[in-house]
This record gives sequence, C-alpha cells and structure tokens, in this order.
Amino acid sequence: MCGEIERVQAVTSNATRGFAVEDTAAIVVGFASGALGTFLLSDAVGSARSWEQTSQENPDYTTYPDEDCYHVAGTMGSLSVPTMRLKRFRSPADRSWYLPLEESVTRPERADPLRAQMAHFAAVIRGEAQPLCTTRDGALNVLVVDAIKRSAASGAVVDIHPL
Repeated sequence: MCGEIERVQAVTSNATRGFAVEDTAAIVVGFASGALGTFLLSDAVGSARSWEQTSQENPDYTTYPDEDCYHVAGTMGSLSVPTMRLKRFRSPADRSWYLPLEESVTRPERADPLRAQMAHFAAVIRGEAQPLCTTRDGALNVLVVDAIKRSAASGAVVDIHPL
C-alpha cells in the first residue's frame, strides 16, 4: 500500500504482565515512498479495537461492529478498517480543511479467514491458483520483524536492507 519499508524504530514493554517476552509495542515505520506508519500493539489492554473485536470473523469473540482497529490516512483521504469507512476529498483542488470530505462505506464480505486461507492453500497445491504472497514477501517480513526486535533492544532506528 505504501511501498517498501526502509526503516523502523520500536519500543516494547513487558511491565504489565512481567513475562519474559514483551506484551506491548510502539512502532514507527518509514517507507521508501516517504510515508510513515505508526503501530501500537498490546496483549495487555482492554480495548474494543483489536482485529478480533472489530472484524466479526470469529463468532467466539464479542464484537464491536462500529469500531476500527486500523486507520490509514493519506493526502487525499482516509480509510478505517474493518468498517471500510472512506472519507476523501472530491478532487485535489478540494484539499481544504474548510470543505467537507466525501464519505462512503464498502461492506466487506465476512468469511472465516482460516477456512479461506486453507481453501486458497489447497487451490495453490492443486495448481488452480497462485500464492497471494511471494517468498520474497515472506523474507521481507522476516527482515522487518527482525529490525523491529533489534530496534526495541537498542532504541535506535534500524534500516532495512532488502534482498
């Protein structure tokens, strides 16, 4: 969505539970495009804004259908996920705090993600579909996670050196 990740900076904590591993993280991601991303993650908070609480994918979780767990903002507008509320300027000439944003909502198709993933995996094995993520995508994700862990340990910004 924003291009390749170039650098990360992270802070983690295990103060709430005191476990040997972190349960909370704050991460800043810098993209090659110049975009920035911020992520706050925690397994130690009470919130109606987790993926499980908002996506309505797993009926075992209490859900809050009007809450979002992700908010993506750009120069022309913003998208809240999983409600898929889009608010955007009508045109570049309308980019003003004084003009109203155009609002729309796309209703997502609800499906069990594990069943959908397994069905896709089986289709890939049968040669009926191509993988949605490449091995390069997976390797880059490992590099990013490793950089986040190193940044949290050192407190420094860590550059990502792609393959």
